[in-house]
Amino acid sequence: MSILIDEKTPVLVQGFTGDKATFHAKEMIAYGTNVVGGVTPGKGGIRHLDRPVFNTVKEAVRETGATASIIFVPAAFCADSIMEAADAGVRLVCTITDGIPAQDMMMVKRYLYRFPKERRTTMIGPNCAGLISAGRSMLGIMPGNIYMRGNVGLVTRSGTLGYEAAAQMKELGIGITTSVGIGGDPINGSAFVDILKLFENDPETEAVMMIGEIGGPQEAEAAQWAQEYMTKPVIGYVAGLTAPKGRRMGHAGAIISAFGDTAAEKAEIMRSLGLTVAPSPSELGTTVRDALATKRPKRKAVVQ
Repeated sequence: MSILIDEKTPVLVQGFTGDKATFHAKEMIAYGTNVVGGVTPGKGGIRHLDRPVFNTVKEAVRETGATASIIFVPAAFCADSIMEAADAGVRLVCTITDGIPAQDMMMVKRYLYRFPKERRTTMIGPNCAGLISAGRSMLGIMPGNIYMRGNVGLVTRSGTLGYEAAAQMKELGIGITTSVGIGGDPINGSAFVDILKLFENDPETEAVMMIGEIGGPQEAEAAQWAQEYMTKPVIGYVAGLTAPKGRRMGHAGAIISAFGDTAAEKAEIMRSLGLTVAPSPSELGTTVRDALATKRPKRKAVVQ
């Protein structure tokens, strides 16, 4: 099975008629994603890429039955788009947009938690590459051809390192169940732990690669959770070994500001908690291969 999406998941594209959304929606459709329509306020009633366009998400959900959406809306309007999707009952929202103000994301997080858990929208991103269920469905901007179907889950803050890991594994004959880019902003919709829980409960996933960056506590928290609850091998990597303190590295959240924020510190935390850590970006695939060949003692299963 896949986590979050499969070939049957009906998907909306918010900001559908824009140039970036159009380009990536074409790629998604070609990959096999079940794109059922899109939303662009003021353009409802037309067709785009042979799919219907709606003025509101609520109207689109009512007419198409969509349960997932991908957002290409400009940053200034993105918070409203996410909350609109949640209000319309969309269960999974993937936000590609970069540059959303942190205060807007704080407002979005508070809004999502107004809903009961069984009704709450799962958000991936923002500032992310999206997610892909290899060979089945793509909700993002990644090059689909580098993902081979297999038994390794991939979760990453860095889109490009996620691509690199998938490509290296494919060269070694190792495939992916689902790859999830959680995004590099300081405040994101889903953290590493949220995705690890899904992989732990997915019978098709036999191991997980987790790729982090400098900045923030997410990697350490995820390593601690994995040490206690994961029954599957977890392979880690942290980008930014040479990043100087106080300088932002690419993503808005990738900045060393406190003890435990550096790549070396995070990698050491991972090792101390029993995770296998890839020594360099060029060895992501081979580290996964070696971890798959080594049986890890079973730990207690996750109770949700």
